[in-house]
Amino acid sequence: MNRSQPLPFPYEDILYLPHPVSSAHPPMPLSDRAAQFAPFAALASYHEAVREEARFTSERIELDEHAKDLLDKKFRLLQQHAHLHPQVTLLYFLPDKEKAGGTYVSAAGFLKKTDWCRRMVILQDGTAIPIDDIIELSGAIFT
Repeated sequence: MNRSQPLPFPYEDILYLPHPVSSAHPPMPLSDRAAQFAPFAALASYHEAVREEARFTSERIELDEHAKDLLDKKFRLLQQHAHLHPQVTLLYFLPDKEKAGGTYVSAAGFLKKTDWCRRMVILQDGTAIPIDDIIELSGAIFT
């Protein structure tokens, strides 16, 4: 074929040549070949950042003096009955580890002890709740 004449179809000169096989590299297994065509998410961290930013957190509630006095009375009553290991339900603030704010969580169980040195309420299942994060105490002993 004369090189000065244009080819009727692009790449016609190599269209029917045999497929080249490397003598230095073994053929890739089909399972590995499929993996090279897996979707590539260049912005994966971007989507995670958007999801994290969209996640809702609450601000910590600041109790007024009346609510603080009521909570203090309940803690004194809880301390008086601690030897009975009463069943209690606590509503407390759990700070978010990733961003400002947090969420309010309820925990229920039987009181194991109140550790005033570490300022923790410890339930029998091992749950330890910081006293300063508790905003509500309820249970049969408070009625």
